[in-house]
Amino acid sequence: MTMNCRFIFIPDGEVVEYHGETGDTYEKALLSLGIIPDTVLIIHEKRSIPQDAVIKEECVEILSTCSRG
Repeated sequence: MTMNCRFIFIPDGEVVEYHGETGDTYEKALLSLGIIPDTVLIIHEKRSIPQDAVIKEECVEILSTCSRG
């Protein structure tokens, strides 16, 4: 069974749709998008979600925690 989750990158507002399998984790989704999970925070309704959590939300915000350059 497939599932979808929308990632909104803060502060630039870029939106990326993740299409995966039921039971996928945020870590797996981020890695598939070329993002190192330890460099971001995953936020849903003002609460942080662990990267190893199974994706249940339809939309989350991704906030970078380190400098890119």
